[in-house]
Amino acid sequence: MTMSQERPQEVLHLIEPLENTTDLGADSALPVVFNLSDNNSPADVMDVLSLRPFASGEQPWSRSTRLEHVKADAPLRPDGARLVRVATEKGKESVLAEGDGWTLLTNRWKTGVAYVAVSAVTDELAEEILDASVKDATEPPKADETSVEMGFWHMGPHGPVRSERTITADAWADIRGNYTAPVAEALDEVMKLTRDEVAGRLLLLHGPPGTGKTTALRALARAWTDWCQADCVLDPEALFGTPSYLMEVAVGDDEDDNRRWRLLILEDCDELIRGEAKQSTGQGLSRLLNLTDGMLGQGRDVLVAITTNEDLAMLHPAVVRPGRCLAQIEVGRLTRSEALTWLDGSEADPAEIGAEGATLAELAALRKGEKRPENQQAPGTATGFYL
Repeated sequence: MTMSQERPQEVLHLIEPLENTTDLGADSALPVVFNLSDNNSPADVMDVLSLRPFASGEQPWSRSTRLEHVKADAPLRPDGARLVRVATEKGKESVLAEGDGWTLLTNRWKTGVAYVAVSAVTDELAEEILDASVKDATEPPKADETSVEMGFWHMGPHGPVRSERTITADAWADIRGNYTAPVAEALDEVMKLTRDEVAGRLLLLHGPPGTGKTTALRALARAWTDWCQADCVLDPEALFGTPSYLMEVAVGDDEDDNRRWRLLILEDCDELIRGEAKQSTGQGLSRLLNLTDGMLGQGRDVLVAITTNEDLAMLHPAVVRPGRCLAQIEVGRLTRSEALTWLDGSEADPAEIGAEGATLAELAALRKGEKRPENQQAPGTATGFYL
């Protein structure tokens, strides 16, 4: 098909004046123009249609919420709602409904997550319709002692987004033998902490790859679950590079009177906390320190856990100064004796364990019958990315 034969782009104009525009929205009514193309889905159209009454000023009040663990049979709309549009695509259903003085949009995913937004002629009506739509719509997570609810933050196209997932987390007692004795003893103290015993807001786990730092944090999330909510930040560079993102994560919801502490998990943040971080990451390091014990962190029950492969001597001195860290633990290799004990009963060749010991990842591979690479460097001899 030539350019002259292509179908012209369709444009949806929603700009007609509304006779019943409220006084609040009369001076701020906006025309709505939406360009339709082959890239748009029916759900995209519904998103725009749901905003029309709000943008025009007809319904100038808006309320919205995100839900987790939504029941499969929850309608997510009040009784008597008039369906306007319904769109179903892979893994997602969108519903546009309306009633007297209000408009409602719901986006529901098969993962049990939903987004519900209401616009209305008054704030009271918007709140009433939203409450009626989400009433009894969710169910508590299924009790499972081997799992824990963890939040995941990332910067989406329209701002920060948090979603919850159930992750597998072993009890600390079950995995304690995966760590060399000094590390296990240090983690013992961290695991048994309570909210009243928190001193310092930064938890730093550093050491070579494959030593079990992430596994330890999963166990920590389970050990602290009664008083602390663990959230993993998928894009820490964006978190500390975008003030609005940082405020959203740090401030949280002040309306929750029974809120738990929050543990923000930042994995592999070498660039953020190494010695030259101030030059390479700009204000990122300063904002991290401000969150842990500066003005931003005051009155906020927020802890930050960071994992890094960097040696302690390579980290920025401001990060490791006395008093800042709740705990600062070097998660190293198991000694040769500990490694042989760990492999006891398996068919792994003891000769594969050198005098320097082994990491948890190496031991797991040996138990599966894999051999250590012959050209593997001894600890401390790697040159890194720069010569």
